[in-house]
Amino acid sequence: MVLGILQAVVSNYFPTQFALHIAGGIVVALFIRAFSQGRRTNRERDLHARTILVTGGFTPLGLTLLQSLAQRGAHIIALSPDPIDSANVTILISLLRTTTSNEQIFAEHCDLTSPSSVRSFCTKFLTGKEQRLDAILFAHEYKHIGSPNIFSTSSVDVDQKTRDSGSLTTFLISTLLLPALLVAPVERDIRIINVVNPFYAAAAGVPFSPSFSYELSSPTSSSLFLREGHRSLRTVVFTRHLQRVLDALPTATQVPRTEEGTSAVPVVNSRVQKSNITTASVSPGISRVDTISPLLNADWTSSFGYSYLGMILYLTFQPLLRLFTKSPTAAMQTILHALFLPTPFKVLAQATPGTTEKKDTKSQGPIEASHLEMPEEVLRPGSLYADCAVVQVKVKMPDELLEEKHSRQDVKTHPKDSGKAKGKPSLQEEVLEIADDGEYGGELGGRLVWEACERALKIWEKENPGPPPEETPRPQSNPQATATRPLESVKEEEPESVY
Repeated sequence: MVLGILQAVVSNYFPTQFALHIAGGIVVALFIRAFSQGRRTNRERDLHARTILVTGGFTPLGLTLLQSLAQRGAHIIALSPDPIDSANVTILISLLRTTTSNEQIFAEHCDLTSPSSVRSFCTKFLTGKEQRLDAILFAHEYKHIGSPNIFSTSSVDVDQKTRDSGSLTTFLISTLLLPALLVAPVERDIRIINVVNPFYAAAAGVPFSPSFSYELSSPTSSSLFLREGHRSLRTVVFTRHLQRVLDALPTATQVPRTEEGTSAVPVVNSRVQKSNITTASVSPGISRVDTISPLLNADWTSSFGYSYLGMILYLTFQPLLRLFTKSPTAAMQTILHALFLPTPFKVLAQATPGTTEKKDTKSQGPIEASHLEMPEEVLRPGSLYADCAVVQVKVKMPDELLEEKHSRQDVKTHPKDSGKAKGKPSLQEEVLEIADDGEYGGELGGRLVWEACERALKIWEKENPGPPPEETPRPQSNPQATATRPLESVKEEEPESVY
């Protein structure tokens, strides 16, 4: 009976003379979908006993990422804007623990739109017993912000403030938690990964501006995609410059000895890797849920409202969206690739006896990359990754900034000694000597972004002072879900930002 019905349907709607065309169309559709989903990482890594801090963990991409990390045994700390005893947080944490058989999944309250909440979490973490961090995944900046006027329910200024607050949160957490990362053992492989939206290419063709809306009276551009691209490119430039700062710090140490009893400390040439803390920017691509849905303002679960027209279009074009855009699982692959790729330090530490590496460990000089048995790919510190590959983006700097850079170089080459007191250190001795590699805006672009972040951070904190210290609500754990990890009570002290 069933076969007869099936045969009737096939004969009526799929004539045999068009069988070849139908088969060809199916093959083309499958090819387009496979191409649009992008590459999948070919790496794997055991994450047991690795502590990973994740922001944006309760977004569609973030939840998929949390599940993937938990399945590999990672100790996860997910920051939640909602109280940790709320139903959505406790249910999700319990569900992740049950499905992945991993009890080391915790949530901590941290409102990423509030600088006081961010500082409170960082202070609590730095003064707690457990300060180990093996990776920080900033996934909160990936979700698209803003939509065309026909779908929009918020103003351009509000959306721009949201973009800038997300970028300032990344800067604030990175600088506040940096002391804990710098005092970690040098053999520990620490990674800071910033997830950015895929519209960075839209801002790469125009003169780069590091300014935030907190410093300007209006957004830098009237184009939605250009504003999103500017946010993404600015984070990429900051990530690259953060790697330069880490490499220039006096505490940047080479990889320690790889086996007991060796008198020499083998090192990798600084052109390959210098600091055990590596940074990377990741663009997961255009996601159906995190990019298209916010673009059409079609998220009916949002508490800020949604567009009926956008929701209808989003549901109507679901077949095409599933064909041409990425799912959260496919978008996550590049993030995992940057997290799983080995570093030159890691390759040297895993060198087995009897290989070339063991022979080279007896020498005092640096080990060149050509002398190591490198895998086919290692993580490039400070680079931008998209579709599991490094992307080179040329950041166009304005001519007036380039002229200012050349003038500063001339002053540095010919310093003036007038009025200098004896024994007083010069300004040059107090400033880090950061090499200019010319990548992603070079040292000039990175320094301008860093300085713009510091200026905008002061304005952001002034506009969002937060509750007084005595009235600051402390997160309470739910005894049933135990979503939060135990941390000691802390003093209200402000950690210093490191540059």
